[in-house]
Order: sequence, then structure tokens, then C-alpha cells
Amino acid sequence: MRQVREILRLSLDARLSTRSAAELVGTSATTVRDTVKRFRQSGLSWPLPAEISDTDLEERLYGVCGIKTGRRRLSEPDWSVVARELKRKHVTLQVLWEEYNTEHPDGYRYSRFCDLFRRWEGRLPLVMRQSHAGGERLFLDYAGDTVPVVINRRTGEVRGAHIFVAVMGGSSLSFALATWTEQFSDWIEGNNAALAFFGGVPQLLVPDNAKVAVIKACHFDPQINRSYTDMARHYGTAVLPARPRKPRDKAKVEACVGIVERWLLGRLRNRIFYSLAEVNAAIAECMADLNDRRVLRQFGKTRRQLFEEIDVPNLKPLPSEPWIHAEWRRCRVGLDYHVAIERHHYSVPHRFARREVEARLTARTVEIFLKGERIAVHMRGSGNGRHTTIPEHMPSSHRRYGEWTPAKIRQEAERIGPMLSLLVEKVIETRPHPEQGYRSCLGIIGLEKRFGAERLEAAALRALEIQARNYPSIKSILEKGLDQVPVPQSPEQEPIIHSNIRGSSYYN
Repeated sequence: MRQVREILRLSLDARLSTRSAAELVGTSATTVRDTVKRFRQSGLSWPLPAEISDTDLEERLYGVCGIKTGRRRLSEPDWSVVARELKRKHVTLQVLWEEYNTEHPDGYRYSRFCDLFRRWEGRLPLVMRQSHAGGERLFLDYAGDTVPVVINRRTGEVRGAHIFVAVMGGSSLSFALATWTEQFSDWIEGNNAALAFFGGVPQLLVPDNAKVAVIKACHFDPQINRSYTDMARHYGTAVLPARPRKPRDKAKVEACVGIVERWLLGRLRNRIFYSLAEVNAAIAECMADLNDRRVLRQFGKTRRQLFEEIDVPNLKPLPSEPWIHAEWRRCRVGLDYHVAIERHHYSVPHRFARREVEARLTARTVEIFLKGERIAVHMRGSGNGRHTTIPEHMPSSHRRYGEWTPAKIRQEAERIGPMLSLLVEKVIETRPHPEQGYRSCLGIIGLEKRFGAERLEAAALRALEIQARNYPSIKSILEKGLDQVPVPQSPEQEPIIHSNIRGSSYYN
């Protein structure tokens, strides 16, 4: 601010010469003479009234800043519209000034247009300068642009690869990874790869409010994706998403996304990639150049050097194994104490039949939870409609029945006696399908508990003699005690001789 009041005091009150007043104030004699001249022309008197401030005094002597007197007022654009347009991709002040100059050829020149806009920007809400402690926060996001990848050399079909970006808050060490999509599985892959790259775990993970991370965005209490919460718990960290529609909360990663896009996409624009592995190899080379060789001017060190100095001492160690992506499904246990998941059936303890449970699916396992407690775990099966059943999950009656196999049925029959073994074979042979005779055999063998092995063996002998090869007949023989009664022998009949009987010689 000009020292108008001090110049007037030295010239009018102390009555110093123009040269002496200029030397004391530190300005030229011309400025002192011009200030005194303007004061005398303004109609003010010395000493000045107490209510006149330095700003008011300057306006009375020099006029309002930014408005030139004696010239017409030029058409001024709507700066809010200019600011809004600048947020659009590839729009610059040069483009907007050219549009403005087309409508107002006698308007502001480009330099004045930029000065006025920057002055208007100064009246916008203040931005808080954020400082991040070492190893405190890791910011995560996806870049807006993709890298083209040729997935079919013969047809030239191209697919865009998305770029996952992570940046450490303290040192700005940056990481990038190309993935096919931005879905949850690729998001988790990017998180695992980023933590492995940094070699440690920060205190907080700061994503935006994408659905892969935040199910329900809320300013005060956001609802984090359950699987993402499990991942954070596995690594011993926590998820703190940015506030909805507040990109400045993660300004570090927003700036990093811009740097990565310029640093990577500009350098890779003329290269042709045929796989995701080729893209990630090229990205790794570019990021090494950014992190290890480019010096940050304000610190005089590279990002890698700052990372080793600031972040590494404060990072938590990585667990022995990376987190495995899992999905959660709600399902209900059927009457057969199995849950159906992707066309395969998995057993749970029979006491939980008809209960609503949650299943956690990984690439290899299926875990079933009831109210947060795991009640069953299986190796994941293919979707072939079959059942995976653990015997301990079955009721005792079902377990006994389920343990019976054709080999075990024959083994038990042989243990009791040869007659019962022969009877079992006859029962199975007489059925159209062998499995139809298994149930009857189970019932016959079960009669041992009631009548004993000796009587069952005798009943089998009597049943073979009278051709009774089913469960009801064996049970009736035992209940009536017929196994203890010998089978009556039919008397031998004498041959009948009659003139009308031809005999065997007739056919010779």
C-alpha cells in the first residue's frame, strides 16, 4: 500500500522539503510532489479527520483501483461461467478468451482478461493447506483416461486398460497399475499391489466414494464395503473415504492422477500393447523415472528419498500373506441342511436347517457364517449341481444310512454268515437295478440287532430254501420262529405207469 499518509505528514506537518520527505519514505521526489498535488485538489484539509482510513484516503486521491477514469467501461464476462467452463476437459483461459473476443472485439486483451479472472478467483472460498505425517495416509483412485491395448492381433480389436493410482501422503511416492476394469476384484488387486510396492501398511486408506469401496456415501458415517473392510482389517489399517463431492479431501491423489496421466499417457501414446503385462511393464519403467530420478524442487530430493526418510519408519509391516478377495452372499439353508451357491450344494450342521446364513466365497474356499460365527467351511466346488457333505453335519440316523455302500453291505453279510451273504447277492441280482436292492439288504442286516446273528443266519437258510428273497419274508420267519423249525422234506413219489403216458423213450 502506498504511504500516502506518511508523505502528507512529512510535507504538510513537518514541512520537510520534497527531497527530504522522499528520502525518509523511500520513494522518488516526483511521487511526493504528485501526492501533495492530488491532496490539495481533493478538497481535504490537514490534519485529516479521524474517520478517514488509508484506503479511503487513497480512493479520494487516486480513485478506485482497477478502474481507469476518463475511459469507457469495457464489457466484463461472467467470471463464474468462466470458472465453471475451466473445469471441463481440455478447456483453457486461452480458449475462453478467444470465445469472449469473438463476441466483444473491443473488449479486454488476453493479459488483462487473465488478470481480472485471477483477481476474481481471489474472492473464492479459501483452501486449507493439508499436511500429512509420514506413513499416515495412502490415497487411492482411478485415472480418468485409459491405455489402449490390442487384444486380438488378427482383427485389431482394442480394449481400454484402466489405471489404478496410489500415492503416499507424506512423500508423494506414486504407484500405478493397469487393470481391465474398475470392479471390486481389480480394485482389490490394485490395493494389494500398492501395499506390496510400498513395502508396508499406512494408518489409513483414503479412497473416493466409488461403489467398490463405499456402499453408501455419507458426510458423517459412510457405509464401507464389507469385503473392503475385511481387507483393511487383514492389513491392520482402516478405511477413511473422502467426503462426498469434496475432491480436495484427496487432493494429493487428484494431483497425482494428473501427473500420472501426463507422465504415462503422453509417453506411451505412440506405443502399441498386446497384453496387460506389457502395459504394466511400461508403466513400471515410467514410474521408476518419476519416483527415483525426478527431484522435487521444494524439497531438493526425489520422491523415493523422501519416502525412505519420512514414510518408511512409520509404516506397519505387511502380513505374511496378501489378502484374498472374497465375496459375501446371503442364502438360506434348505431342509436337507445344504446351501446352494452357484449351482453347488454345501452342507452345514443339521441343527441350522432353514436358517438364513451368509457365505464368504473366495477362489478356493466357501465359508458359511451365522450371526458372525463360522459354522462350516468347504473347498469350493464347480457348478455341477452336486453336493459336498461333511458326515459330521448329518443327523446320526442319516449318517448311519449314508455310510452304507454296496461293498460294506456285502462285508457285513459275510461277517454274519455265508447263508446271509448268499441271500444278499440273490436279493441284489433279482432287482432290475442293483441300488434297488440295497435298502432291502439294509433292513435284513438290521434284524441282527433284534434277533442275533445265529438266528438271522438260520432265517437266511430257510429263506433260500423257500425262495423268499425280501425283507418282509425274513422278518416274518424270525418273528414266528420258523428259523428254528426244520423245513419238511417232501416224500419221494413213485413213477406213474399208464398207457396214455408216453415216457421219455417216445421222443427218442
